[in-house]
Amino acid sequence: MSTSKVEAERAPRSGEAARPLNVAIVGFGTVGRSVAKVLSSGIHPSLRLTTICNRGIERKKVDWVPAGVEWSESIDAVVASEADIIVELMGGLEPAGDLIRRSLNAGKSVVTANKQLISTHGVELLALARRQKRELLFEASVAGGIPIVRAVREGLAGDRLLRIAGILNGTCNYILTRMDSADLSFAEALKEAQKLGFAEADPTADVEGYDARAKIAILIAVGLGCQVNTEHIACRSISSIDRVDFTYARKLDCTIRQVSWAERRTGPGNELFASVRPALVPLSSPLARAQGSQNLVTVQGEFGGETTYSGFGAGGDPTAVAVVSDLMSIARTGVGAEVHFVVGLEGLVRVGTDFTAPHYLRFTVADRPGIIASLAAVLSGHGINIDAVLQLPGHDKAELPFVMTLEACPMSVLDGALAEINALPFHVRRPLTLPILA
Repeated sequence: MSTSKVEAERAPRSGEAARPLNVAIVGFGTVGRSVAKVLSSGIHPSLRLTTICNRGIERKKVDWVPAGVEWSESIDAVVASEADIIVELMGGLEPAGDLIRRSLNAGKSVVTANKQLISTHGVELLALARRQKRELLFEASVAGGIPIVRAVREGLAGDRLLRIAGILNGTCNYILTRMDSADLSFAEALKEAQKLGFAEADPTADVEGYDARAKIAILIAVGLGCQVNTEHIACRSISSIDRVDFTYARKLDCTIRQVSWAERRTGPGNELFASVRPALVPLSSPLARAQGSQNLVTVQGEFGGETTYSGFGAGGDPTAVAVVSDLMSIARTGVGAEVHFVVGLEGLVRVGTDFTAPHYLRFTVADRPGIIASLAAVLSGHGINIDAVLQLPGHDKAELPFVMTLEACPMSVLDGALAEINALPFHVRRPLTLPILA
């Protein structure tokens, strides 16, 4: 059946109300179940759940789904079905990518929560959607229930955005806030997060920054108009953070968060900088107020200044709200009536990794005379000024933690100094360095 014929059949006759759009869900995990619950509730009469697709579908069936909804294991059957919109909630690059391409080519719009796929192949898939005059919406791929993609793409479209920064991973935020509030070690906070379902059995993608990296790459495209290679965004793990770091951070009127940020610097080269790493943030910052599994994003515009968005960035229900909001957007305008695209998106832009900021350095040493003098000599040799030295009493001299804060310096310069510092003989643990964000 041709696309034009499908559109003609979907168009209401004069005086008739538009029929509900048929929705198929592919992937019936935590988010898929929550989306199905919303669609089954009857609160959105413009949407009708028609198909649920998943491997091993017999073990997935539930009795609260309305009669008449088809349960299927066949992606081919979903693509060939009468669904107007396919909701992709499988995750991963494949077969999710193939499903989206085939669905768009079959004249169906697509809603997805797949951050890895959108951050890697989003430009290609959006171009395909535009050619097919269909929608590909992905609000749920970033910050769960916070409508940040729509806010950046539509609400702030009148501004030129210069900087996007935020807390984009609820697992890391839960771990770090629990380490701070309950004086837990990283291992203890991670175990608690896993027990409560906030962290996966394998938390690597979260704690190493890969999950947040995919999300900031999407916001870079949507908000800053740059296409980037996600793997070129520098990541640092939160696993090296110790409970003593929160004690020292409080002495500096700060706390610690995993911060994702991207900045488009005006001037020669129009350079883009992006990074995902733990950082000290002032207690007065909105970033410090995000607790537990909450997400928070701040956007800096040239004319509108800073705006902040916060809410729950993970979990079935908040993410389902974002998915259904995208479905409602399509239902309001009609299939094929409006096609969103990242306007003015540049080709691949190089991501800079060298940024200038004050830094926090935590050392753990076997105490002896001359340690601070040795460190100061190395830092001075690289043109780095020490701002302060902090050493709290009560620690074993055989494994003594203390902190230096440094005046603002380029990361590349500090890396050169650390290469020398790491070779000094008094370290018990590798030094920890964290930027201090204003």
